[in-house]
Amino acid sequence: MVLPSYITDIRKIQEIPEEKREKLTQITDKFVFRLNNYYLSLINWNDPNDPIYKLIIPNEAELDEYGKWDASDEHINYVAPGCQHKYDTTALLVVSEVCGAYCRFCFRKRLFRNDIHEASLDVAPGVEYIRKNPQINNVLLTGGDSLILATRKIRGILERLREIPHVKIIRFGTKLPAFNPMRIYEDKELIETLSEYSLPDSRIHVMAHFNHPRELTDQAYRAIDALQRAGVVLVNQTPVLKGINDDPEVLAELLNKLSWAGVTPYYFFQNRPVAGNAGFVLTFRKAYEVIEQAKARTSGLGKRVRYSMSHSSGKIEILAVEGDKIYLKYHQARNPDFYGKFMVFDLPENASWFDDLPGSEKVLEAQSLDTND
Repeated sequence: MVLPSYITDIRKIQEIPEEKREKLTQITDKFVFRLNNYYLSLINWNDPNDPIYKLIIPNEAELDEYGKWDASDEHINYVAPGCQHKYDTTALLVVSEVCGAYCRFCFRKRLFRNDIHEASLDVAPGVEYIRKNPQINNVLLTGGDSLILATRKIRGILERLREIPHVKIIRFGTKLPAFNPMRIYEDKELIETLSEYSLPDSRIHVMAHFNHPRELTDQAYRAIDALQRAGVVLVNQTPVLKGINDDPEVLAELLNKLSWAGVTPYYFFQNRPVAGNAGFVLTFRKAYEVIEQAKARTSGLGKRVRYSMSHSSGKIEILAVEGDKIYLKYHQARNPDFYGKFMVFDLPENASWFDDLPGSEKVLEAQSLDTND
């Protein structure tokens, strides 16, 4: 099996000027840096604004710690080591703190600090929690990157989950189809394992993270095809990122290429206010405008994508921005009484997160009161 070689020392990337490399080591000393020669080859070094460069190469703004490390308060969702349970029917197993790609905008950037450990090498406590809660029919394997695990480890997790009758959907959150597609299509054992456990009445899903259409290379399409032939359902989710994909033509191309390849465009996310990520964040108004212009350029298959934010109180869909108003709905809610709740708020010009909206604090207070009742 031929796999790309990895680079963990940014000083070895000769295309970056030496003086800048030395500056960037301040960031890589704090946050893990990991890149492979395949993904490195996608960078156009003649373009100072190359989006692939911005996705993967550290930037000095990351040292600005304004914001929260855990912007969606995931720490309050843990019910067992490595297991989160926020929504009634869905559980998350944080099975890896390692990523193939350490995207610079990552909302779980806290996992890549040396002082944070949320993943569990032993999935048994989380699996046992899921076994004892029959309302859970949907398990997301996440991290880090769940497909970076050894195939033997993946098989063991799938085997345990398939022993639980009420678990119907198993999902992998992964960047590998974009970052290291060869790991997928050249690992026959992995494909055979996924095929074995992706059943006609309970499919395995891969939640891919293609952030830019240039990531959809021949190798990426080959990985997509291998997964589909194994009976795996693929969907895609990406935040809308300033300077990377905040262009209607770029987003439309991404929607088209995904839908043509049979990958469902699932979510466009509002980037979370994670410490050090302010340079990637768009206002609601700008992101909505770009998304709607992109959707106007694609078919109904591409238009299936939802514009959402993963807030601590739930997954909130941004339905519309019109004039000085924003229209929202709880797509998921920590407090199930708020599922589907429709909300209208005044929209400050620079608002980019739910908490920025005047009146949102009353909604959060009401949820808290109802939960305590």
